[in-house]
Amino acid sequence: MFTLTINQTDSRRDGDRVPQLLKDLRHIPARLDFDRSVEDEVQGIVDSPHQAVDAALVALRSGSWFVGIGVGPINEPLPNQIKDATGHGLIYARRAVDRLRNGKERIPVAVDGPIADLAAESESVLKLLGHIVHGRSAAEWRVLDLLTPGVRGQQKAVAQELGITTQAVSKAVARAQWNEEHAARPAAARLLRLILEVR
Repeated sequence: MFTLTINQTDSRRDGDRVPQLLKDLRHIPARLDFDRSVEDEVQGIVDSPHQAVDAALVALRSGSWFVGIGVGPINEPLPNQIKDATGHGLIYARRAVDRLRNGKERIPVAVDGPIADLAAESESVLKLLGHIVHGRSAAEWRVLDLLTPGVRGQQKAVAQELGITTQAVSKAVARAQWNEEHAARPAAARLLRLILEVR
């Protein structure tokens, strides 16, 4: 399983952003739902490495969160609430997010698990993806939020909805490196999965 521990970077300055993050994460299927664990922290457990990548990038988009991903087992049966869960996956996620809080990472995502070199490799790919996602403008996000990965012929409909040209949509997609991001997401997920599979 994949555990995410997500801490707000500066709740004194930004106020409580947990409710908005929970709203942003609600579309991601979770084994144990994302929820506030303490104060300005959100935790959740997912089965799929693709879901872990999705959740991490949702949090990295705003630049307001430290994102720790722990790869490892959770004790079963799972409780009803994340704050009552136990297991190595939670320990790894805590170690990952603590490492971020004590550092000066530009893209604050970390991975920890039983195989250190694979954790480091998946973390590196996630940092590159996070850099792409975090660097987008509000105008680019207005376009991208209306697109579905892998579906052709959407740009004309998006242009009509936003009242802009198809060329402007195309330029926003290219500038935002949307296709590159979605092409690289499976690599990050595969590396996360390998941490569980390689013994």
